[in-house]
Amino acid sequence: HRGRALTSEQMLCVALRFFANGSFLYNIGDAEHISKATVCRVVRKVCLLSAHLSALKRFLRIFVLFPGHKPVRAIKEEFHRIAGFPNVVGCIDGTHIPIIAPSENEADYVNRRSIHSINVQIICDAAHLITNVEAKWPGSVHDSRMYRESTLSNRLETGEIDGFLLGDRGYPCRPTLITPYPEPEPGPQRRFNVAHCRTRARVEMTIGLLKARFQFKLRFYRLLHIKKVKKFIYMSNVCKCLFCHVLCVVLSV
Repeated sequence: HRGRALTSEQMLCVALRFFANGSFLYNIGDAEHISKATVCRVVRKVCLLSAHLSALKRFLRIFVLFPGHKPVRAIKEEFHRIAGFPNVVGCIDGTHIPIIAPSENEADYVNRRSIHSINVQIICDAAHLITNVEAKWPGSVHDSRMYRESTLSNRLETGEIDGFLLGDRGYPCRPTLITPYPEPEPGPQRRFNVAHCRTRARVEMTIGLLKARFQFKLRFYRLLHIKKVKKFIYMSNVCKCLFCHVLCVVLSV
């Protein structure tokens, strides 16, 4: 492609290859027979277009739907088959995506491990499908606050959705978000925690699959070195990967 303008389809393929495998820009350039500078420019342009047009968000609203595209009863039955835990409509957790320290409000992005990051809230079903995502919070924000201030929290609290979430001890225990006993006694409490742990493991597995599939750490450290790429674009790229993950799960890729 050297010396010729790339088509829209070629630009999209270059950007998707970057998102999918986290390759260095020059590796992608060599494979596609274009320069590193062109790869950088293409990735940035695709990011900007996606962010400005909000096309990705429209796709996410179609594919990432809580509690899911299946009937609520079927979702609960799938969770129940794991360890006998009833009435579960999703498992929730937060995951940190490392970023380069921003020039504005830098301290807000320092997480508990002293790393600059974006904290992403993820909810999934028993089949590892992501059914809800919040990708707008800086790394210093606690998981419990992300959930408390989410629209989904209000929907559950008002009874719009029949069922509850499973979360770890980082969340406050509520009728709509069940956490394990902090110090379980032998007997029912310990059995409760075992069932809770086995069921909630679905969200940890989902996040693990997501990061393995898109090599989050490597890609985001490299992406954030691209000049003039703004915070909202970083978050948009998180959503791109979430969207692609959902398609991969649905298509059994």
